[in-house]
Amino acid sequence: MVFAALILGGLLVVLDITIINVAIRTLARDLAVSLPVIQWVSTGYTLALAMTVPTSAWLVGRFGVRRVYVGALGGFVLGSVLCGLAWDIGSLIAFRVLQGVGGGLVQPVGMMIVLRATPPERRGRAMGLLGLPVLVGPVLGPTLGGWLVEISWRWIFLVNLPVGLAALLLAARALRPFNGSASGAAAAAGGAVGDRATGPRLDVAGLALVAPGLALFVFGLAESGRLGTVASSSVVVPALVGIAMVAGFVVRALKTPAPLVRITLLGRRAVASGAVTLVLFSSAYFGSMLVLPLYWQVARGLSPAETGMLGIPQALATGLSLQVASRLVDRLQPARVVGFGITLAASGLLAAVLLLDANTPYWQLMLAMSVTGVGAGSTIMPTITTALRNLDDRDSPSGSTLLNITSQVGVSIGTAATSVVLASGLASRGLAAVLAGGDAGGGSDTAVPGAGPAQVAVDVAAGFAAACRTTLGVPLVLMAGALVAALTVLPRRASQTSTAVVEG
Repeated sequence: MVFAALILGGLLVVLDITIINVAIRTLARDLAVSLPVIQWVSTGYTLALAMTVPTSAWLVGRFGVRRVYVGALGGFVLGSVLCGLAWDIGSLIAFRVLQGVGGGLVQPVGMMIVLRATPPERRGRAMGLLGLPVLVGPVLGPTLGGWLVEISWRWIFLVNLPVGLAALLLAARALRPFNGSASGAAAAAGGAVGDRATGPRLDVAGLALVAPGLALFVFGLAESGRLGTVASSSVVVPALVGIAMVAGFVVRALKTPAPLVRITLLGRRAVASGAVTLVLFSSAYFGSMLVLPLYWQVARGLSPAETGMLGIPQALATGLSLQVASRLVDRLQPARVVGFGITLAASGLLAAVLLLDANTPYWQLMLAMSVTGVGAGSTIMPTITTALRNLDDRDSPSGSTLLNITSQVGVSIGTAATSVVLASGLASRGLAAVLAGGDAGGGSDTAVPGAGPAQVAVDVAAGFAAACRTTLGVPLVLMAGALVAALTVLPRRASQTSTAVVEG
C-alpha cells in the first residue's frame, strides 16, 4: 500500500507535466496570448518547484513524512482545480505556482519514505518501483492531453481531481506508520522524521538565500531559452545573482549547526559522484528531449497529439529499462550499470544525429530515441539509488533534497543550452520566426527567388532538420562528461552494510 500510494502520487505529477507540454499552443490560442507569455504556465511551475524543493528536508524533520506528503498532494490537487477554473492568463499562472509548490515536494519526500521503508541492499528495487510513473506517465500523458484539449483546455487540469483524491485517500491510510518518530536529538541535527514538538528550527537565513537564489538562476536559464541568447541583461543578471545567493547558502550551511540542507553530505563519495553524474546526464537527456518534438511538428507538420504518440516507444523503453537496471544496481557495480546506460543513451543520440534529415523514416528516429530511452532508464534512477543507498534516517532528507535540486538544475541547464543553440542555428539559416510560432511554410528567407509555397516548405524543413542535428551535439558532449564521471568517481561496490536503524 505504501508503494501504491507513492506510485499514484508520482503518476499524478508526471501526467500533469506531460499533458501541459502537449497543450501549450492550444492554451496560447484559447487565451489569446503569445507563446512567450503562455510559456510562463510552465516557467511559473518550475520556479515554484525550485523554491520548494530545498524546504523538503526541514518540512519532513518538522512535521513528519506522512503530513508533508499528504499536504503536498493536497496542494497539488487544489492547484489543479483552481487552474481548471482560471479566468485569464494571470490567474492561470498564479495557480500553476500553487501546483508547483505541492508538486515540488512529492518526489523528494517519496524518496525519503522509500529509504525508510527498505534496507540498503534492496533500495535499488524499491527505487525502481518509485520510478514506475516514468513508465506510465509519458505514455498516457500526451495521448490523454491531445484528447482532452479537443474538449476544453480546462480538462487538462480538472482530470487531476479524481486521480488526486484517490492518491490522497490511499496515502493518508498507507503512510500512518510514517507519521514521525525520530528522536528530538536526531531531528535537531537535521533529522529525518521529527514531529511538531521536536522538529528542527527553520534555517530562515538559509531559506532566504537558497530558495530565491535557485529561482533566479532557473529564471535566467528560462529567459536564455526563450530569447535564444545568453547575451541579455534579463538572462545574465538574475543568473549571476542566483549563483551568488546559492554560494552564500553553501558557505552558511557549512558553518551553521542546523542548516536547511546538510551540504556536508557532498563530502561522501557516493553522494558527490552521484550529484555530478546526475547533473551532467540530466542536462544532456532532458535537453535532447526538447529537439525531436519540435522537429516532428515544424519539419514534418505533425500535430501535438501525433508527436506525443511518436514518443511512446521511447517512454516504454525508459520505464522498462529502469525496472531492470534498478534491480541490477543492487547486485552489480554501480559504475558498470550506469556507465553502460550512459553509453547506450549516447549511442542512440548519435544515431539520431546521423539519421536526422527532412525525410528520415519515422521508425528510424523512433528506434534511435528508444535506444536513448533504454540508456536513460539505466542511468538516472540507478545513479540516485547509489548516491542515497547508505544514508540513514538522519541524513536521507538532506540527501534526497540535494539530489532533487541537482536534477532540477540539470534539467534547467540542459533545456536552456539546447534552446539557445537551436535558436542560434535557426537564426543563421533565416528561420528565427519558427520558434516564435511560425510554421514550416513561413520561412521564406530560405527559399530561392520565385519558389512557390511547396518549395518554401521543403527548404524550411531541411533547414530546421540541419539546425536540430547541430543542436543535438550539445547533449552528446554533456553525456560524454557524464560517462567520464560515472566511470571514474561512482562507487565500485554494489551495496554496503549500513549502520542505520531501518524502520517500517
